[in-house]
Amino acid sequence: MTFSFSLQCHPCCLTCTVISAYNSTIPSFSHKPTFDSLVSFASTQQYDSLTTSASLSNSSSSPTFTPSSPQLSRDFSPSQLLDNLHRQKDETSVLRIYEWALKQPKFSTNSSIYEEVLLKLGKLGSFNSMMLVLEDMKSSGCEVDRGDMKGALRIKQQMVKSGCQLTNVSVNVLINGFCKEGRIEEALSFIQHVSNEGFYPDQVTYNSLVNGLSRTGHIKHALEIMDVMLQEGFDPDIYTYNSLISGLCKLGEVTEAVEIVNLMVSRDCSPNAITYNTLISSLCKENQVEEATELARVLTSKGILPDVCTFNSLIQGLCLTSKHKIAMELFEEMKKKGCRPDEFTYSILIDSFCSRGRLKEALSLLKEMESSGCSRNVVVYNTLIDGLCKNKRIEEAEEIFDQMELQGVSRNSVTYNTLIDGLCKSRRVEEAAQLMDQMIMEGLTPDKFTYNSLLTYFCRGGDIKKAADIVQTMTSNGCEPDIVTYGTLIGGLCKAGRTDVASRLLRSVQMKGLVLTPQAYNPVIQALFKRKRTKEAMRLFREMMEKGDPPDAITYKIVFRGLCNGGGSIQEAVDFTVEMVGKGFLPEFSSFVLLAEGLSVLSMEDTLVKLTNMVMEKANISDRETSMVRGFLKIRKFQDAMATLGGILNRQRPRTGYW
Repeated sequence: MTFSFSLQCHPCCLTCTVISAYNSTIPSFSHKPTFDSLVSFASTQQYDSLTTSASLSNSSSSPTFTPSSPQLSRDFSPSQLLDNLHRQKDETSVLRIYEWALKQPKFSTNSSIYEEVLLKLGKLGSFNSMMLVLEDMKSSGCEVDRGDMKGALRIKQQMVKSGCQLTNVSVNVLINGFCKEGRIEEALSFIQHVSNEGFYPDQVTYNSLVNGLSRTGHIKHALEIMDVMLQEGFDPDIYTYNSLISGLCKLGEVTEAVEIVNLMVSRDCSPNAITYNTLISSLCKENQVEEATELARVLTSKGILPDVCTFNSLIQGLCLTSKHKIAMELFEEMKKKGCRPDEFTYSILIDSFCSRGRLKEALSLLKEMESSGCSRNVVVYNTLIDGLCKNKRIEEAEEIFDQMELQGVSRNSVTYNTLIDGLCKSRRVEEAAQLMDQMIMEGLTPDKFTYNSLLTYFCRGGDIKKAADIVQTMTSNGCEPDIVTYGTLIGGLCKAGRTDVASRLLRSVQMKGLVLTPQAYNPVIQALFKRKRTKEAMRLFREMMEKGDPPDAITYKIVFRGLCNGGGSIQEAVDFTVEMVGKGFLPEFSSFVLLAEGLSVLSMEDTLVKLTNMVMEKANISDRETSMVRGFLKIRKFQDAMATLGGILNRQRPRTGYW
């Protein structure tokens, strides 16, 4: 069943004749416990209305737990707890284990544990206890990271079997859960199924569908649902419009999102802070920072004050467009207006300073975070470590690394990989290897980035044996080498003078079906030219164009230099120059001078003039400078022409990428 067909056959897209024939209304069944709250919990939607306000800690109806602990060690794993819960046969045992686990200092619950407790109690018919568990979770601030619709459906199924009744609230929670997971087809099928049991879509149903369709990029279908919503007598609300606006902004269709804002205003639905923050964030991502700033100003004048999300979007947009000074001014204004910066605010600015090598300011912001009571997360520390390593301030990077442990911030693979790479680039490979051992002891698994950093060090030093050992360790630990690994190893082999071995490795990688990058081809092509194996080098270059990633500037530089240094005929060098410039690359000047001298010796001045004009045109040289070079060419002063051209290109090097 196709997606579009689901929409057409879905009851909320049909006339209401089929549903209206179902004359009976859905009863409240207040005398029986409902599964609304249970399904709500499993779908991670929190509703205020639970059937009881009691909790396990203060309710007189709570079961009495025995003081003895379950057969679990105090350092039990979540899987061990789940297994223990699954084996219990009575309500008291389930609740006893559950409460005991909650009291353990290192215990951190998750959706699987919650689901197991609820399912077990549901099977035992312990509905009051289920409500108590749910209320206890809610009052203690427990949250589930992601909805588990399978869990929600299992809980629903168990409670229906036990006599609980279906209501609009429970159905809508399930529909919302499906939609939030992007399972729109299942949501539509589920609605069609429950419509036979007396369910009729309401405002919440339509909003869930609009939100789900918008989140998955199906804006056209979302608008169709909104039209049906209007036809059925439900006015779209702020949630409906914000869902559409968010979906459009994710697709980069800001203009269309603004049209939705105009539509909602025309229908007397006032945009809120979420509406405007979504627009401002999207404008900043589209590099329309001035428009975003102006929108924020207009909102402020209307009494809608910017919050931390507004400021973060604007500051990030300013940093991305290199308006760092204005970003810092806005940061100071933010604090003056009483809007407290959060971790994300500081992360943006610290990254901005680190990327520009302004580490003093970045470290100052870290201290400000501490003094202001803002928690520092792993992203902030990783950014600083990366900035310090790139600026060869390894000792300070190590200090930040150690500081993380003191501050209780868990290091991740990025933390270790960044410092390992920095140590390798600073030729402190033994410390890097020790750090990798520490990484493993902390329960983290070295990945491609870890091994590639060590591999790069040994390959650059020409130590092929140790490089091969790294690859062997990598594969034995279940980490598959990638294109970077192979490219680095091929480069190391060429540097060690083992060109034929490098060529064979390149062929073997091709046999694996991997698309090789210039990083893999360039060292072999260069090594072949150095050994005057021009035909093989050119054959490999042509093969690269057909089977690998496109040649880069370094590839063209290698080939051009090889041809001009006697590797090929002068006509081949001329033809390659034309091809190279046609691809948007300028020739290396020192090699171009060699070509010019060769053309002069062979009395091919006309060809030299054409090539020089072609290079000047590609380099966007001014008319005045072009006239100077052409003047020397006209009077056959080729050395003066080349010297003048070289001076011009050297001045333009930052813009043209000329070597």
